[in-house]
Amino acid sequence: MKWGFPIIVVTLLASLLGVMYLDYVVDPEKNLHDFPIALVNQDVGDTIGAPGQEQRVNFGDQVAEGLRQAVPADKIDLRVLGINEAQLQMQQAKVYGTIIIPSDFSKRLGILGVGSVIPGDISNPTITLQTNPRTGAFATAITQKFGAEALTQVNTQVGQQLTEQVQQQLAPPPDGPPAPELSGATRLALAQPLDIVVEQFRPLPGGSGEGLTAFFYSLLLLLIGMVGAMIIHQLLDSALGFLPTEWGPWYLHFPRAPISRVSTLLIKWSAVVVMSITVSAALLGIGKVLGMPIDKPLLLFMYGAFVITAVGVTCTSILAAVGTAGLIINLIIFVILGLPSSGGTVPIEATPKYFGWLANFEPMHQVFMGTRSILYFNGSAEAGLSRGVWMSTLGLAIGVVFGLVITHFYDRKGLERKPSNDRTAATPQA
Repeated sequence: MKWGFPIIVVTLLASLLGVMYLDYVVDPEKNLHDFPIALVNQDVGDTIGAPGQEQRVNFGDQVAEGLRQAVPADKIDLRVLGINEAQLQMQQAKVYGTIIIPSDFSKRLGILGVGSVIPGDISNPTITLQTNPRTGAFATAITQKFGAEALTQVNTQVGQQLTEQVQQQLAPPPDGPPAPELSGATRLALAQPLDIVVEQFRPLPGGSGEGLTAFFYSLLLLLIGMVGAMIIHQLLDSALGFLPTEWGPWYLHFPRAPISRVSTLLIKWSAVVVMSITVSAALLGIGKVLGMPIDKPLLLFMYGAFVITAVGVTCTSILAAVGTAGLIINLIIFVILGLPSSGGTVPIEATPKYFGWLANFEPMHQVFMGTRSILYFNGSAEAGLSRGVWMSTLGLAIGVVFGLVITHFYDRKGLERKPSNDRTAATPQA
């Protein structure tokens, strides 16, 4: 049954991969939860009515209240903010869009009601939906869909109220002539009185792949760190005589070097560090040549090298601890669980909630947050760079401590890297 074991392992890995990747994209609308949208009401209100019957109104407050009641609280996190705070949260990627009710909303709506029956030029009141394209194309699409549904409903409700208000104003006094009928064109204008304007907040420059370059750059950093560590592990073990080397039909097995596990791991870590510097520089150059906008090249280079080092050191420590099985463990941690919980293509708020739990510690999400901050948000610490750096530091520290502790333990126990039947008994030191 030796041949059956790898088939079972691959089947289990493929099943886990299928669950993670398909559950991640099958139904984002059903999975939507806590999707942050800002609501800014700048309306200062207005005084309407005939002389002697004036009343103070604020239609913006009514619209804002209607939105809060209409929006499903379990799906949309509608944050009522001032304009400055809303723009700050947009710049820090903390909200995916903003609904703005302007300061003259009540005034324009009142003028529209009067102007519908009095000749003259009028303009419809506006509500602006700002999207945040730097958070990704999928998040922008969700924001636009939400805006289309919610604001269309608001437009209809405001239209009904405005029509009733105009009809009340036209109501004749007792024993007076009958009220004039509203024309069909007037009814249509009053039924949908609002202009819904959709605009981008800080549009992405050309060459940004509609917000996907940050995800793929992060993916490159993580894959290179993981795959590079595995290649370094394999080639150095071959050079040190722990594994055979095969080049086509040629088979070589160098004599085993008299070196401890700790020393072997330190050599591999050194190779990972050098590799991270050269590869990060290569990726930066490739991005520049391909026309990818990089406003902070030095920061991106340093962050990329640091991330590759952190991932590579952790991967080699896992391989040093568990051997060949470390390939499977690294694959699960960094790829199978990491990519769907990254938030790089589908926002975390549009995936099943357990992906949000994974995103708290999975490396890919932390790497993506930092890369996106550098590429799209001017390297803002609040936009994810701080989280990316500190979580990478934590991962690196865990990898270093784990690797040193486990290899030192193996060395003290005399567990040398050679076949067990050739291993001489070793007396542990006191």
